[in-house]
Amino acid sequence: MDKRPEQIDSPTAWIGREMAQNPDLWTHVLSSGEISELEEACNSFLSNGIDLGSISRDKFPLPTLSELLEETRKDLQHGKGFVLLKGIPVETYSIEQCATIFCGIGAHLGSARSQNAKGHMLGHVTDVGADLSDTNVRIYQTAERQSFHTDSCDCVGLLCLRAAKEGGDSLLVSTVTLYNEMQKRRPDLLEVLFEPVPTDRRGEIPEGQKSYFEIPVLNWYEGRLTGLYQRVYINSSQQLPEAPRLRQDQIAALDLFDEIANEPDIHLKMRLEPGDVQFVYNHTMLHDRTAFRDWPTPEDRRYLLRLWLALPDDRPLPETFKQRYGSIEIGNRGGIITKDTNLNVSLTP
Repeated sequence: MDKRPEQIDSPTAWIGREMAQNPDLWTHVLSSGEISELEEACNSFLSNGIDLGSISRDKFPLPTLSELLEETRKDLQHGKGFVLLKGIPVETYSIEQCATIFCGIGAHLGSARSQNAKGHMLGHVTDVGADLSDTNVRIYQTAERQSFHTDSCDCVGLLCLRAAKEGGDSLLVSTVTLYNEMQKRRPDLLEVLFEPVPTDRRGEIPEGQKSYFEIPVLNWYEGRLTGLYQRVYINSSQQLPEAPRLRQDQIAALDLFDEIANEPDIHLKMRLEPGDVQFVYNHTMLHDRTAFRDWPTPEDRRYLLRLWLALPDDRPLPETFKQRYGSIEIGNRGGIITKDTNLNVSLTP
């Protein structure tokens, strides 16, 4: 069996305080020429009347930007685990143009996956007035603090169209750093995180599966640490009569994991502005969003588009991930598929 190291030394094991002091390491401001290339590809795609769900690298050619996006994918998988692209003039585009440019960029990184039981390949992150106490509601549909978590795919991307009046800041933390910190502080509790833990599916249940899945928060597989975590849904699993009860040592381990992630020096805080595109690699990163207060008028309220992507040439995942990812085939895994799911791209929430 491949033994885990006491401390993992990798580019992913960064400290938020240091990253905040060096934004040039993870930010690329798009040039006017790069924006023109995106606009040209967008206009060409839309003029052909092709369904947005079928967008691909070939149908959205980026002669010069493709090299940057290839480096971006490598940095996600083998480097820092996140990147920020800035400068898309979304205020001058229609929602269709914004979605096409975003999906076109995503197609150069990987293939889009379904983000919910409705089969939405393009997500809309905005407060729709949903109540999180409803067990079928997902956190991104509210204005509440999200808590650090992963999404059910290799990579998640966000394009900010509008920012909130107050709050709604993006938080990122390295899963590898959390591992290293827990190893220093409480190695006994770190071990607990490698045991399966129940996580509520929030009513989006694939055919033949249970209302929850049981995957460890931390997984060591073929020499890599991979995380999968959503504390809010772990907690709500305890409302399901059929789910196993959390032990006290599991609760203590999860509490410490969250406590370290929330330390200001450990995580990185950034505010996504209109035109910003953020990509985060779920296997080595946790992401979060602070609570926000929105603008009173609907047309001004916080609004982001989201992609879930399966990446080519990615790391292998352990068999247990099939519970959530459906398949662990590299390049064709992740997302949420139920019996009645119909894959589609919607331009409205």
